[in-house]
Amino acid sequence: MEERYDFQRVEAKWQKVWEETSLYRVEEGGKRPKYYVLEMFPYPSGDLHMGHVRNYSIGDVVARYKVMRGYNVLHPMGWDAFGLPAENAAIRHGIHPATWTERNIANMRRQLRAMGFSYDWTREVTTCLPEYYRWTQWLFLLLFKNGLAYKKKAAVNWCPSCQTVLANEQVVGGLCERCESIVEKRELEQWFFRITAYAERLLEGLERLPGWPEKVKVMQENWIGKSHGVEVTFLAPDGTAVPVFTTRPDTLYGVTYLVLAPEHPLVERLVAGRPQAEAVREFIRRARQMSTADRTAAEREKEGLFTGAYARHPLTGEPVPLWVANYVLLEYGTGAVMGVPAHDQRDYEFARAYGLPIRVVIRPPEAGLEADTLAAAYEGDGIMVHSGPFDGLPNREGGERITAHLEEKGLGRRQVNYRLRDWLISRQRYWGAPIPIVYCPRCGTVPVPEGQLPVLLPQDVAFKPSGESPLQSCREFLETTCPQCGAPARRESDTMDTFVCSSWYFLRYTSPRQEDRPFDAQRVNYWMAVDQYIGGVEHAILHLMYARFFTKVLYDLGLVGVDEPFTNLLTQGMVLKDGSKMSKSRGNVVSPEEIMRQYGADTARLFILFAAPPEKDLEWSDAGVEGCHRFLNRVWRLVGSLRRELLEVKAEDAAVRAADRELRRLLHQTIKRVTEDIEERFNFNTAISALMELVNGLYRYRDDIPAADRHRGLLKEAVEKLVILLAPFVPHLSEELWHLLGHTTSVHRESWPAYDETALVTEEVEVVVQINGRVRDRLRLPVGLSHERAREAALAQERVQQWVAGRRVAKVVWVPDKLINSVVQ
Repeated sequence: MEERYDFQRVEAKWQKVWEETSLYRVEEGGKRPKYYVLEMFPYPSGDLHMGHVRNYSIGDVVARYKVMRGYNVLHPMGWDAFGLPAENAAIRHGIHPATWTERNIANMRRQLRAMGFSYDWTREVTTCLPEYYRWTQWLFLLLFKNGLAYKKKAAVNWCPSCQTVLANEQVVGGLCERCESIVEKRELEQWFFRITAYAERLLEGLERLPGWPEKVKVMQENWIGKSHGVEVTFLAPDGTAVPVFTTRPDTLYGVTYLVLAPEHPLVERLVAGRPQAEAVREFIRRARQMSTADRTAAEREKEGLFTGAYARHPLTGEPVPLWVANYVLLEYGTGAVMGVPAHDQRDYEFARAYGLPIRVVIRPPEAGLEADTLAAAYEGDGIMVHSGPFDGLPNREGGERITAHLEEKGLGRRQVNYRLRDWLISRQRYWGAPIPIVYCPRCGTVPVPEGQLPVLLPQDVAFKPSGESPLQSCREFLETTCPQCGAPARRESDTMDTFVCSSWYFLRYTSPRQEDRPFDAQRVNYWMAVDQYIGGVEHAILHLMYARFFTKVLYDLGLVGVDEPFTNLLTQGMVLKDGSKMSKSRGNVVSPEEIMRQYGADTARLFILFAAPPEKDLEWSDAGVEGCHRFLNRVWRLVGSLRRELLEVKAEDAAVRAADRELRRLLHQTIKRVTEDIEERFNFNTAISALMELVNGLYRYRDDIPAADRHRGLLKEAVEKLVILLAPFVPHLSEELWHLLGHTTSVHRESWPAYDETALVTEEVEVVVQINGRVRDRLRLPVGLSHERAREAALAQERVQQWVAGRRVAKVVWVPDKLINSVVQ
């Protein structure tokens, strides 16, 4: 056995053996309970980064641990392979997106194998391959047939110079990232999924996910944005109803203005022929160039313009000025909001900025409140004032009475609103799953028959520097025949949002080679739901929401047996360097491949798991990597120094000495700590720390006890269980050591060790001895010793006698099993 651990030889050796023996291949059925662990699959950008290594190392520990605990574990990997970067590469380098993607996948697959992750590679899926996106298209048609996919006009980012639609991430500061032209908003026909039909179910389902982080559930709750309120009808000058949703009907008498979204269809009618018409139109043009995030950002200045028109207040009949403002969005609520500056801070700031009236209609119970002395909006409860017949009522009761009055008079109605909007899936891109729709002059919108799927992407296409999708000019693709009447027809040229592909991939893993349906019902119901899902918190809203939506639709249609896809969720933190997220632009990227070359995959895995709890951000440390590498070499040398002795161990009846009992206690304490840290908390860092303490304890035992006096049976048990406990974290080193210890089967198929409660009982403890509060000595005492016996033992110590000599012991304080303090005078 070499003196130094040759990680390159060992890692290559065992990766080859694992692959040749199909060690990680899994089948359905058997007596073992199933466990499905899944990390979010990557976009094949070309190289793994440290965020990938962290994500997949966490999942691999869980997978390996669960196998050793007797579970039938599904642990697959695949590729979220459609997306814009492949098209950009085609434009920049003249390489087809498919070729670029295939090369990247090959490289990243090699890197994943080199990390030693326990994936069942026979279940690999790639979303850009026809055998996968055929079923993505099938699922689109399923939603279409059930009224959950539809087409309507929607605003998109349009670059007039490039003559193409831009994704939100391609718009930087209102400019096209390619040519820096000002980006416009245009209305185009777009495909949507009706996710709003599931808003309430998506919200209620969160209550049945105790294994999800609370912060993620709150983020989803806020995105769905359920609110109870009243839709109140104001009347425009021409008698047109202007519905406004409010959650505060108690403040209705405090309305001093209304605000319309710049895109509201009423705006043009209101300003036509008025002096401010051109100014309003210019304001609308500027507002359309802003992103939704910019318009609604809390720190963004709220800008507006008076239309010159007034609406009629439903309760008072007073004229209420109609404004347009950048912070109101047509797609949220009704596209109109009421301004109550005395009782809403945003409205207050807008009113102060534009000199609009402020009317107090709720006063705090304990004090008066006047508009001219108001320094900020009062948003709390109180007594209603200046509210007609509702004066003097507590505002909650008054709000209920106002609502009832509005309903009685036909001026409003109770309503539940959701912030959630339908999912826009159309992308004017090439590298995505084609939408399986045909447009026929006779038959209209016609779904492609299932027997004609997949609708294939054409391979021989030209990518223009402008970025325009080549599908829009590819006659081979566009020109087809109507599936219903056979007449000439045109294909839909949009492709699907890549989130569609990732909204069901976890189902495909259960039967990835199924050719006649997206997944096998029996297999999907065996494996689903995913028991543990792992990924970045940046996916907390969109990906997780869409995956939940798909699962609920498929459950309703009887295709899967669960309506929530992920039972437990772990969102790992980022990997930082010098306090910042790793990025090429900052020059602080650490290459996983370089770390593997220099230290090995096991060192990379160990550091990434040891440096911080999984849910916290991790600060990269070169010294930390070195330390983990040294630890693995310590383990290697420890086993090497004892190997011959342990291989000769036979049954022994040697008496168990105090040192033996201490080693046994440490061993079972370690098994308990590591088990609980993995099983209950995913605190891999503290689990590894416990293993390091066990290694230190084994070295002490080896060095302090002569070979002839060692309890070799206990020593063999401790070393072998150390190797088993290390296996989920450092699989290559553990496998090599396991075989060097004389075993012929894989350590990764060993049962996880159980701890003995009786071995955890400590017979002696180290007690701190103080004189007048200062530490003067330490001694070992039996656990549970009485006050009097502890006092006698402490005062009998030679060093204590030196401090007490000639002085009176006035008092002795005994903290059982921890500390004894003698107060001397």
